[in-house]
Amino acid sequence: MSQKSCPISFIKVDASIVRINAFYILLLFSLYLMTFNRVIIFFLIADFVIRLFVNKNYSLLFYLSSRTKELLHVKSKFEDNAPKRLATYFGFLFLVLILLFDLLHAETLFYISSTVLLVCLFLEIAFNYCLGCKIYYLYKRFVV
Repeated sequence: MSQKSCPISFIKVDASIVRINAFYILLLFSLYLMTFNRVIIFFLIADFVIRLFVNKNYSLLFYLSSRTKELLHVKSKFEDNAPKRLATYFGFLFLVLILLFDLLHAETLFYISSTVLLVCLFLEIAFNYCLGCKIYYLYKRFVV
């Protein structure tokens, strides 16, 4: 039986910046839901691609989150990077699916995916609760 665990990378990331970043993503995604301006979701997807596959330091949202943390004098709280990175992959996947469902006019799937993304963002922002570990545990239990 699999143990309940998170992926571990031994690389630390500032969870305060991650939470601020989630806040900006929540704001932009909410704006997308209100306007259906696809430029917003393309921007979000591009930012996720930069953070995941290029270098997070080139991400506009990461830069904005880092500066916001400095301006608000938020204390750093370092946590393992792997669960946060896994959650970023899930966020990227959801954004791509949401865009696809929007383009295909699959409204039910669009709203279900959007709701899941919004709930995940809210949990991260409000409670520092990352669903990445829970999904990773289910993956390890049923797939591996």
